[in-house]
Amino acid sequence: MNSLPQILHTISYMALPLLLAMVFHEYAHGWVAHRYGDDTARAAGRLTLNPLAHIDPFGTVILPLICLLFPGGFFLGWAKPVPIDPARLKNPRRDMALVAAAGPGMNLLLAVASALLLSLLVTVDPTLLAYWPPQPGMEPRRDLLGMLLLPIAAMALYSVFINILLMIFNLIPIPPLDGGRVLTSLLPARPAITLSRLEPYGMLIIVGLIFMDPQIHVIQTITGTMVNILAGTILSTVLH
Repeated sequence: MNSLPQILHTISYMALPLLLAMVFHEYAHGWVAHRYGDDTARAAGRLTLNPLAHIDPFGTVILPLICLLFPGGFFLGWAKPVPIDPARLKNPRRDMALVAAAGPGMNLLLAVASALLLSLLVTVDPTLLAYWPPQPGMEPRRDLLGMLLLPIAAMALYSVFINILLMIFNLIPIPPLDGGRVLTSLLPARPAITLSRLEPYGMLIIVGLIFMDPQIHVIQTITGTMVNILAGTILSTVLH
């Protein structure tokens, strides 16, 4: 378990990227739904980038903090889902797949944008990455440029990994996650109905798998490998 100063230090760099990743994810769902005829999110005041409209007290605040307290486990969090009424969509099966895919797609765009921001900062000060992550005994940056740019660079770097993690997690093909809803929209009617019946139990299944994983390390290994490959590819492409 990390010490309180270490936890607070990590939170100070991760909180804003995580919040933005969740808010933009939900906004993307609502925007695409509105684009294809469903104005439920707009009518509910959820088609906004105001974080207060999207924060779920447990999923956005409490659970991520618990995950930081126990870093050996699985990092998990979510925002309040935007309301979607498939019946209002112009082509419900096709459009619902697009609505579901919009959230992970937004996280991918945010990861690329964060990497581009990091590249810009490194162009301004090529020594930035030598100071992050901080190592024991390392002398901190005390010059004005470093003190201004290093926190932004750290948050941009965290943002790449956070957004890729949220994208991959949400693409798990179990409803109510986005991957499950995309798969439901693409399958023929009978298997789609069968899969959709899992939706009330989907999060229980996923949480159960996550709690079992510390003993078998399957989810952590697969997810961690995918995150490192995709995030590493984006960073190496942008920074070189």
